[in-house]
Amino acid sequence: MLNVVLVEPEIPQNTGNISRTCAITGARLHLVRPLGFDISDRAVKRAGLDYWHLLDLRVYENLDEFLRMNGDRPLWLATTKGRRRYTEVSYEEECWLVFGRESAGLPAWLREKYPDRCIRIPMIEGARSMNLGNAVAVLCYEALRQQGFPGLLG
Repeated sequence: MLNVVLVEPEIPQNTGNISRTCAITGARLHLVRPLGFDISDRAVKRAGLDYWHLLDLRVYENLDEFLRMNGDRPLWLATTKGRRRYTEVSYEEECWLVFGRESAGLPAWLREKYPDRCIRIPMIEGARSMNLGNAVAVLCYEALRQQGFPGLLG
């Protein structure tokens, strides 16, 4: 199973869109607090539309709790500071795609802890970053493509 991890997401609409991506692909969504919104927020549910009931959601109090419970997993950290392109790695059957806050990305100490697991999406010079929802979709579908789209129709 594919796992998507959002560390301290701030924008409910982004998380709603990501929830929908996870629901339609069968990926599990992990939210690491603090969140910039309440999960019951209408904006989150509206962006997820009628797919919310299909979502496998886990919530953690903080990054330490998440790492204590899942840190030995094959984590891939999406960051503009990654050394390798997201297409240059092989995604394990049960991989974990980790994304940071919209305003600040992942903490430096986490990137330093897993330097060989930091990946990036290529962009033009001067661009700060891709929208979080789009970045999640890009990486999810690359991982699923490499795995032969397990369990998906089409």
